[in-house]
Amino acid sequence: MKPKVIAVVGPTASGKTSLSIDIALKTGGEIVSADSRLVYKGFDIAAAKPSLEERHGVPHYLIDIVEPEYDYSAGDYYKDAKNAIKDILSRGKVPIIVGGTGLYLRILLENYNLPEVETDYELRKELDSEDKAKLLERLKKIDSITYERVKEANKRRIVRALELIMTLNKPLSKISMQKEPEYNVEWIMPELNSREELYSRINKRVDVMVEQGIVDETKKLLKKHGRIKNFVCTIGYKEILAFLDGESSLEEATDKLKQHTRNYAKRQLTWFRKNPKLNINI
Repeated sequence: MKPKVIAVVGPTASGKTSLSIDIALKTGGEIVSADSRLVYKGFDIAAAKPSLEERHGVPHYLIDIVEPEYDYSAGDYYKDAKNAIKDILSRGKVPIIVGGTGLYLRILLENYNLPEVETDYELRKELDSEDKAKLLERLKKIDSITYERVKEANKRRIVRALELIMTLNKPLSKISMQKEPEYNVEWIMPELNSREELYSRINKRVDVMVEQGIVDETKKLLKKHGRIKNFVCTIGYKEILAFLDGESSLEEATDKLKQHTRNYAKRQLTWFRKNPKLNINI
């Protein structure tokens, strides 16, 4: 029998954190984050990282595990999350996977197979120096099927696809990207009545971020780390950086942050609609 895990998933600001903690307290479960920004130390307010008080004593894994300079990959996540789940199960506890990063959830809990390839940082740096249009042109020539699959994706995913193709020396479309799921998953998504309700929650969350001090957090991270990629490309920090650079007012930056977060929520919903076990009606 496959080990059972609970997955609490959904778009940003949908109420995953509070729901997952309620479930953990009732079941004696422990939480494994599936959020690509919660892994970074110091990414607190912008990433809506739950405080120790909000966690109510429930153990959380894969939060604050690397510095922002480290380019934490989906492969890193898969290995770390599997180890966390194994540890939780060994103590007779229930693993509860919580988050909204679609790729993390797919490789860990669904049938998506990620080729195991060591990161080539020099090659990644070389690819990352090219603009997105050139990368897509390059990808189209060597693997048109993968090109069609990722042409609307962000630059990071396109770079990773090219890195895998060049390292494996074969098109990704020639490699089996499916596997047998490793766990018996109970999928749960917070109830949302409408898209308008979700957007209202997002707007309120951004207002709270400003009240909590996202501007000061951005200044602190800028001073400590400089304009590293993982910092300047994170929703929340990039909008506030525009304000700090004098390119917008704080009100304009806040409005942009709300807009970008709503757009991100749309992309998350697209991911989750691919899962037949999730009934999404918004």
